[in-house]
Amino acid sequence: MRLQDVGTAGLRTRMRDGGVTLRLSPFTVRVRSDIPHLADDVAAMYRDFDLTGEDEFVDFHVAVLRSPHWLSRLQGRAEFWFDGQRSFTPLPAAQALAMLEWGINWCIAAHAHQYLLIHAAVLERDGRALLMPAPPGSGKSTLCAALAHRGWRLLSDELGLLDMATGLVHGMARPINLKNASIPVIRSFAPDAHFSASMPNTSKGTVALVRAPQDAIEARLAPARPAWVVLPAWRADAPAQLQPIERARAFMDLAEQSFNYDVHGQAGFQRLGRLVDACACYRFEYSRLDEAVAHFETLAGSSP
Repeated sequence: MRLQDVGTAGLRTRMRDGGVTLRLSPFTVRVRSDIPHLADDVAAMYRDFDLTGEDEFVDFHVAVLRSPHWLSRLQGRAEFWFDGQRSFTPLPAAQALAMLEWGINWCIAAHAHQYLLIHAAVLERDGRALLMPAPPGSGKSTLCAALAHRGWRLLSDELGLLDMATGLVHGMARPINLKNASIPVIRSFAPDAHFSASMPNTSKGTVALVRAPQDAIEARLAPARPAWVVLPAWRADAPAQLQPIERARAFMDLAEQSFNYDVHGQAGFQRLGRLVDACACYRFEYSRLDEAVAHFETLAGSSP
């Protein structure tokens, strides 16, 4: 059964009572909430994702609930819960969808150590994975959203899951998280994209989520072989430039952007080294998305 089969009213009821379990492969996440508009947002962002059976194993039990404290409740705040424990500072209930997404990211980053977890946008073309590790504010998610709507398959805009055994990269095709000026930029660049409502005044500014394109959702179980590592950086009025870099530089950036590189020790060093050895590595500066997309089309025609 897919989430859309439950219907909006049914989803509100199920999330309020016992929760729904989403198959966000390779994980399963049970989501519970007493905030009706969050159920509507989840229905819009995850409508084509599968629900699991009641007896299946659940990796993460999460909830976004109205705060029981009288002052927080008066202020309309909500809390994120993980495995029955309240986590993080309460946020306005209007930011519930962002809180849920950030909370799920935290659950994976803190616990899924069967993977080497990299803070990176990951896209795929012809079975080959493009990894773009970058700190916040680099234009990574904006570039990722643009490419995902111009022929590249979205695996993730935040979390690259590097399989320690196979060396393949997995993604979940979850929504893309856009911030501030990137929201109107992508609305204009990809007018058919499905956006959530904008959530102003978060710790990251105004945030909106973009549902993954349908082809990415349908192919979300297929991992990809790493082929390119690109370090993106948005620069105002800069012409698009794709410049080769040394593999050592790419290795250091990937390690710095990994959530659990230190956890894996020597095995992580070796796995990341094999990834970099198999990839063509670049630094990429851009300001205009049309120019950026053209450069990545050329890159897709290469054979690393």
